[in-house]
Amino acid sequence: MSDNFETINKNNLPVHIAIIMDGNGRWAKQLGKGRIYGHKHGVETVRKIVEACAELGIGYLTLYTFSVENWQRPKTEINALMSLLVSTIKKEINVLMKNNIRLEVIGEIQRLPANTNKQVEEAMKQTANNTGLTLIMALSYSSKWDILNATKNIAELVENKKISKNDINEELFSSMLSTSNFPNPELLIRTSGETRISNFLLWELAYTELYFSPKNWPEFTKEDLYAAILDYQARERRFGKTSEQLN
Repeated sequence: MSDNFETINKNNLPVHIAIIMDGNGRWAKQLGKGRIYGHKHGVETVRKIVEACAELGIGYLTLYTFSVENWQRPKTEINALMSLLVSTIKKEINVLMKNNIRLEVIGEIQRLPANTNKQVEEAMKQTANNTGLTLIMALSYSSKWDILNATKNIAELVENKKISKNDINEELFSSMLSTSNFPNPELLIRTSGETRISNFLLWELAYTELYFSPKNWPEFTKEDLYAAILDYQARERRFGKTSEQLN
């Protein structure tokens, strides 16, 4: 193991890490290749980072795999991405089972092509009883969609007189989100040097520590993940309190 791995305080790990995997296309372009070349190499990075999180004992890892906005991309790229997603899940299912990893998905998966949706559903069923790392793929995901959907569901409960407006609080609202079964992320990593959240887990990131890497996703390594965790561990998380109150 590396020095960074040994330096990490295993008693102060983020329970949940979320990653915006950005820069596949730009990395490929820099090499004079097509965008799909970048996405294929990005899959290799996913494999390494999932493995690293499992080795560390991270409880939850959410990967921003495909956003609602990504549906606006050229159809050829979307088709290639869906095909890559299906082939990757088929290849990796045995690895997930061997490493006791549970697969979950958040987002409007009904918008996915039928074959992609079927493969995702089967993988979730097959890994449902695994008790190690929970790997959450955000697929056809939009945080604004999730928040609006939760709001509509709460409005319906009020309209049907199952709850009153006075019953609406943070706990109720959180329970209506697609992330309700997972703790909020303590650490968000975004690659490629971009410094925005891009409609990802807007409600859940309220007190998450943000870490931006200049590396494109295909270049991101286990060492880079360890560096992000060490940076997280060096921060003081106050949640609105003062340092004196914490101490």
